[in-house]
Order: sequence, then structure tokens, then C-alpha cells
Amino acid sequence: MKERKRILIVFGTRPEAIKMAPLVKEFEKNSTSFETKVCVTAQHREMLDQVLNFFDIHADYDLDLMKPNQNLYSLTSDIISNLKPVLEDFKPDYVFVHGDTTTTMATSIAGFYFGAQICHVEAGLRTYNMQSPFPEEMNRTVTGVVTNIHFSPTLTSKQNLLLENKKEANILVTGNTVIDALLYSVKKVNSNNFIDKEIEGLKELVELNKKIILVTGHRRENHGQGFINICEALKQIAIEYPDCQIIYPVHLNPNVQKPVYELLGNIENIKLISPLSYPSFVWLMEKSYLIITDSGGVQEEAPSLGKPVLVMRETTERPEAVEAGTVLLVGTNPSKIIYEALRLLKDKEVYNSMSMLHNPYGDGSACKQIVNHLLG
Repeated sequence: MKERKRILIVFGTRPEAIKMAPLVKEFEKNSTSFETKVCVTAQHREMLDQVLNFFDIHADYDLDLMKPNQNLYSLTSDIISNLKPVLEDFKPDYVFVHGDTTTTMATSIAGFYFGAQICHVEAGLRTYNMQSPFPEEMNRTVTGVVTNIHFSPTLTSKQNLLLENKKEANILVTGNTVIDALLYSVKKVNSNNFIDKEIEGLKELVELNKKIILVTGHRRENHGQGFINICEALKQIAIEYPDCQIIYPVHLNPNVQKPVYELLGNIENIKLISPLSYPSFVWLMEKSYLIITDSGGVQEEAPSLGKPVLVMRETTERPEAVEAGTVLLVGTNPSKIIYEALRLLKDKEVYNSMSMLHNPYGDGSACKQIVNHLLG
């Protein structure tokens, strides 16, 4: 009998877990060809566990590295040193990492030291500015150096890798696994037998007769004046268009909480809520009219649900969505955020031109393509 290939899938944050969950499931479906194990660094502990529960995934190795006031120096060294015994125990043929987190970069180095083949999912995203986003641009660039197989979401990301002299034979364009996760999740949260306390609470809070604007924000580069600008813009939108309801799950970082609660805490049609679990966020995304965010993943997910996105960043490593017209870059310029949001709220033609466009990030078959590639 042919020996199974050993696959180690490593992630540490909630976004990584969401995007890797359908890949874990796809490998598990092919258990005659692969022995698959999951290792979590728990870079985000509580938020990570919610995703594992939702997708019914068990971590075979849990490094549990999250600690108060964590910094990039200690996190990077902790991941590399704690992965050594995991790699020596399981002896993987392939180590899968995702995207651009510290877990991704440190795991790729540890896997390279061990001698495993490094497989990078969501490979080739670039802004070509090491400070924006920080440290993500460095993380994904370093990962790309030691990667053996690059699974790129789009032709643009493949082209970035070719410009860095990566061999074309080692690059496969698959679409993004986040679409696989989203389509699975929308179906699950809308099924009759799915009961979730948080979603039930949202049903009480959200006024579905109004145009719902979902807001998320957490990026380091927006801390300080950036978040003050964002809050001033949201305040003005709420005043100028009272028939909208802004729902803002506020990130736990004090640099975000302070300006948001100070500037937006007493506005009737702005609801500031705690960060949401992934299923609740998917439910709310689907119910929204418009999304204003600085998140990377939302830029990919929202177009599959027909939701226009205003991105509060100066640059994006996801230019395909900008080129396709499904997202607009507005930075943290208050007047630009206000202008574009009100235009989408008031002009149905402009809204339709964004919401009905094709999603450039794939059709939900990325995980199947990745597994088929390894099946040969």
C-alpha cells in the first residue's frame, strides 16, 4: 500500500483559521492519500477557538503562545522554537501556511529548517512597501523566499511572484480559500437547525428596515489621527443619512476603543458592539447594505455576497478588487469616506454598478484545486 503523504497545517489567528478550515476539511476527505494534522500557535486564542468550533476542527498540536502585551520579537522566537518538537514528532512532508501573519513567517522558517516542503496559501500578495501593511508585507515576502509551492489567489499575485523570479511550475492560481469558507458558512448560518446566541442577539439589535452599514477597523497604520478621521466620517454619515444604521464591532485594542467610544458613543443610529464571532460576522455581512473596513479578508468576501466595500487604507495588496470595481480605496480621508458612502446610499445606479460585479477571488473551489495538485 502506498504510504500517505504527511500534511501539517499551521495557523494562529482567526483570519488564518477561517481560510484554512475548508482546506483541512478537504484534506480529511482524502484520508487514504494524506495523513493531516493541525497545529495552532494560538496567536489569537479566544477568536481562534470560536472558528475551530464552528468548523468542527480539532487541533492536534496547540502551542498556546498568546500572552499579555505580546510583541513581535518574542512571538517570532516562541513560534520557531515551539514548532521544533512538533516537526520532529510528526515529520511532515508538507507544511502549509497561510497569508501574512507572524505565525506564517515563523512557521515557514521552522519548516524550512526541518526540511519539509513549504506550501503557501494566498501567496504573492504585495504592496511593495515594507511599512504598509506592517509587518504583514515583510511576513509574506520572507515566506515567499522559502516556499516550494505557491498557491496564488489570482493572476496578479502569480505575476508578482514571477517578477521575484519564482518558477512558474511552482505557482498554481486557485482563487482564494476564503470564498470556500464563506459559501460553507453562509449556508450553515442560514440553515434551520443552526442556533447561535450571538446571532439571536443581533436580530434584536439590527434594524433590517434601514440600510445597514457594517464597519470594521483595526490596522496599526490607522491608529491615532486615522481613527479620529474615520470616526468623524462615520458620525457625519449617520447624521446626513438618518435612514441608515451603522453597526460597528469595535476591536479590543485600546488604540481603537478610545477614539471610537469617545466620538461615536452617543449617536442614535450608530451601534458600537463587541467583536463578533465568525458566524455572526458572516450573518451580519449578508444583511448589510454597505461595508466600510480596513480588513483584507472582507475585501474578498463581500463581493461574493454582492456588497460594495469602502476600504480605509491608502494601499491594498488586493488590487484585483479595486480593478474589478467591487471595492473603493478611500484611505482615512473623512471627506472621501463621507462622499463615497453617501453616493452609494443615495444613488441606486452607482450601488448596482458595484454590487453586481464578478468576484475576482474565485468560485469556492480553491481547496479542491490545492488538494488535487498534491494528489498529482
